[in-house]
Amino acid sequence: MEIRKVLRQGSTFAEQLLWNEIRNGKLNELKFKRQHSIGNYIVDFYCAAKRLIIELDGGVHDTKEQKEKDKLRDENLREMKFTILRFTNEEVIHKMEIVLTKIKNNQNN
Repeated sequence: MEIRKVLRQGSTFAEQLLWNEIRNGKLNELKFKRQHSIGNYIVDFYCAAKRLIIELDGGVHDTKEQKEKDKLRDENLREMKFTILRFTNEEVIHKMEIVLTKIKNNQNN
């Protein structure tokens, strides 16, 4: 089975919540894809119209090793002219309106 499909089927609760808010053009009529491949990476959410990547970080992203990997990954994606927004799962679960506002504000770029 394709890894993106496995990731979509194993979405975290936070990913499911955010997906429900941004899917089908619900957010400023923009189309987002989830678990989208860009180069060697699979990003959580992607809007091609804005070259916007949204990443949700759970506890696994708290380790020093993972933070270094995330930093290198973000640098590589920024070199390809993508904008990356990172949110913790807790932000999505407990502060959804703030998360959506940050995404909307970034779309104007």
